[in-house]
Amino acid sequence: MKNLTPVSLGLLVLIVLLGSLPAQLKEVGEANLTPTPEIKRLYEALGGDWDTSEKREHTQFFPDGGERKGKSHVRLAAGGAMLVMEGHSDGSAGPLSYIIVVWWDKGANLYRYFTCFKDSGSGCEVRGTAKWDGDKFVNDYQEAERGKPMKFRDTFQDITPKSHTLVFAWVKDDGSTEPVIISKSVRHSAP
Repeated sequence: MKNLTPVSLGLLVLIVLLGSLPAQLKEVGEANLTPTPEIKRLYEALGGDWDTSEKREHTQFFPDGGERKGKSHVRLAAGGAMLVMEGHSDGSAGPLSYIIVVWWDKGANLYRYFTCFKDSGSGCEVRGTAKWDGDKFVNDYQEAERGKPMKFRDTFQDITPKSHTLVFAWVKDDGSTEPVIISKSVRHSAP
């Protein structure tokens, strides 16, 4: 460190300070949260740290299939007004990083759903609306595939304190569904 210029030293100090900022923000941001009842229910079901395993089915969307393993963290944000899911995984299906934000739209009486994926070709978008269907949390949305609008559904199901399954499915014209990706999550620690 003897050869550090004042500018280099300043940058090093800035990097160290910025590196500690997320830990400070997490502590401040998660203290004294009061989630809405709708977000509280979602957090109680999905909040915490999870080990994940994903299997892409051999479908028209993923002819070669594939798998990933990773971790996800689900927390409250904005004073409990929203749920934030963040994860990273990798495997034969390639690396994936994502953030999903869910919030309650009181006026519309439903959950709004925002996703941001970093993989091969995905991006960020408001992606559908969600609701509880019994003990399943379901997000329905539409996307263009090969220039044609298609319906899809994300269903968080088999929710227990220790695990849950997320099924990404294609909703066919007759209303039936075909699983495309099945992700299983096992609790790493309590929320």
